[in-house]
Amino acid sequence: MEFRHLGSSGMQISAITYGNWVTHGSQVENDVATQCVHTALDCGITTFDTADVYANGRAEELLGAALKGQRRESLEIFTKVYWPVGPDPKGKNDTGLSRKHIHEGIDNSLRRLQTDYVDLYQAHRYDLFTPLEETMLAFADVVRAGKALYIGVSEWTAEQIRAAAGLAADLHVPLVSSQPQYSMLWRVIEDEVVPTCREFGIGQIVWSPIAQGVLSGKYRPGEALPAGSRATDEKGGATFIRRFLADDVLTRVQGLRPIADDLGLSMAALAVAWVLQNENVSAALVGASRPEQITANVAAVGVTLPADVLARIDEVLGDVVVRDPAIVAKSVPQQRMV
Repeated sequence: MEFRHLGSSGMQISAITYGNWVTHGSQVENDVATQCVHTALDCGITTFDTADVYANGRAEELLGAALKGQRRESLEIFTKVYWPVGPDPKGKNDTGLSRKHIHEGIDNSLRRLQTDYVDLYQAHRYDLFTPLEETMLAFADVVRAGKALYIGVSEWTAEQIRAAAGLAADLHVPLVSSQPQYSMLWRVIEDEVVPTCREFGIGQIVWSPIAQGVLSGKYRPGEALPAGSRATDEKGGATFIRRFLADDVLTRVQGLRPIADDLGLSMAALAVAWVLQNENVSAALVGASRPEQITANVAAVGVTLPADVLARIDEVLGDVVVRDPAIVAKSVPQQRMV
């Protein structure tokens, strides 16, 4: 396994980081989820990413149980706060990044994860309804209380990250990470977010490097969706994967197969290796519904893609690549969920 510093921090994390967004507590049985975590550990993965909202808290519970008995000092555990958690949240403060929700959120996450602290506590989205100063002070207090070691953000725009970084510096709190979507097909962070993060010593922990599985090549143009795949799971990732299922996108993706074959890689491993070529990427988040998927993705570690291969990939994908940074801003919720 390759290890990289998370931004400019002293903490090193595994370049392949295990994430349990749409798997633990929803898509797969508990024993399979546990097998996936143990396989990740066997492959040298030490970094695990989750969120309180995943499966309404069950993902955190399953991850905590699966990691029980492991040496805590040898792990890096990440979680997030923003969305309401629970089967029927009704409180006006059950969502967002208010001081109240952040402090209640970290305590509930630590209980579910069965740990005294998380290595990274992340703002799952930007909160338009809470002063950023309040949010950053609350995060700083969580760090000073020893409940989190570092803080990060997820799907924030470059402007939002810049403002948060300024406050973090004033508060002497380590804002070290950004967690955006990033893949060969989704490159909206390259023009604005990445340069801003480089400036402030913030590293990327990218999610969906395989574009929800599309870059694995298993979805083919003009064919029915594979039974049991993420694209058919309306409770999981189907909403997110639809944007990639157009026939022109799938046709272009199939054109990557000869490139992967020439390198002796699976298409999924090629996709993961591609995001790891970006020097601002600290880790690629991969999930799994079967242990063997983890083993396959780890093959991307240490792969260097020459400039001519990167150029071939760009030529094959052409204009189906999404690059507009405004898309991230549009994804920020415009009203409270409760």
